[in-house]
This record gives sequence, structure tokens and C-alpha cells, in this order.
Amino acid sequence: MRKLVYLVLLVSLAQWAACSSPTREELASLAAKGYYQHLIEGDFEHFLEGRLMADSLPADYRSQLIDGYSQFLDQQVQARDGIKEVRVSRAFTDSTQQYTSVLLMLCYGDSTSEEVIVPMVEHDGRWMMK
Repeated sequence: MRKLVYLVLLVSLAQWAACSSPTREELASLAAKGYYQHLIEGDFEHFLEGRLMADSLPADYRSQLIDGYSQFLDQQVQARDGIKEVRVSRAFTDSTQQYTSVLLMLCYGDSTSEEVIVPMVEHDGRWMMK
């Protein structure tokens, strides 16, 4: 009986330990959702900072990317009444490619939605869009 109690206690402790630390998929999902939240709020600089190697982009290319993000949002407003919400659909890790794919659901103002895949990599302890 005592061994059974110890076994149940050990299994419970292992489950608690597993639940206490977030998985790669959860961390990548939170980061991807956060970056896209910046995008739909018009905070293009923070969205761009979420891209891998964004700090090494030439200034003129950075400004072109920011202009493109702005145009994208304008198009979404005209076509679908804008992006109103970002939800995490699911995430999975490709161990051979060393990245985690996050599937985000973009919910539009006209009640339609679209799922996009955001490849994420961990770089210097921070999750970045690939």
C-alpha cells in the first residue's frame, strides 16, 4: 500500500512539473500572437523587430517593409473590414528543420477568418519569426 501511495505521489509530482514549465510550442505561439497583435495595431516597428535578423536590415529596406505592412493593413480594411483579432490555432515543432510552426487564425471584421502559418525559431533565448 505504501508503494502505491509513493507511486501516485511521484506521478502527481511529475505531472505538476510538466505543467509548470511552458512548452516550445506555447512559447512560440505567445510570441507569434504578440507580433501579429503589434501588426494589427499598426505598430509596424515592433512587428518587424520580431523577425529574425531584423536588426541587420538596411534602413531603406526596413522602411520598404514597414510601408508594405501598412499597405497590407489598408487592403485588409478595404476588403474585409480589417483584422479584428488574432488567435492561436495550434503549433508544432519540426525537429529536423529546427523551427516551430505556429498556426494563427486572423479574424476579420466581416466575420471571415484566415489561418496563416508563422515559422518561429528560438534565437538567443527569444522567439523570432523566420
